[in-house]
Amino acid sequence: MLAPHNPAEAVLHEDVRTYPAHPESIALARNRAARLAGEWRQDELAEDVRLLVSELVTNALVHGRVRGRHVRVRLTLTAAVLRIAVTDARGERLPCVGDPGPRVLHGRGLRLVGAFSDRWGVRVLGVGKTVWCELAARRV
Repeated sequence: MLAPHNPAEAVLHEDVRTYPAHPESIALARNRAARLAGEWRQDELAEDVRLLVSELVTNALVHGRVRGRHVRVRLTLTAAVLRIAVTDARGERLPCVGDPGPRVLHGRGLRLVGAFSDRWGVRVLGVGKTVWCELAARRV
């Protein structure tokens, strides 16, 4: 899949935060991300950013958690995109888009990521993986 960073793009804003692999981190990460979107003059993206961070961090905690390891959330704004990248410690557990039945309560997170972002992908690291997505940035 495509890499989540084009070195030729000038970074306007960036935020990197590490969260403990606990359920409370989901709300902390999504609220911080939505607030930053607003501060970076991307107000119209704030709710989508909130949803996307929530889904990606939840997936990292459910499928990528390793005891004693953290989850990293990186938000990057360029002139073209607002990029969300969530890194966890389990590179061998790659995400896949599920097709749960109508009575199954879970398994739709990556479908939401695909529907609300312009593109998304996975980058396998030496240890762990990064699942990322991008939204077209508002021109400021």
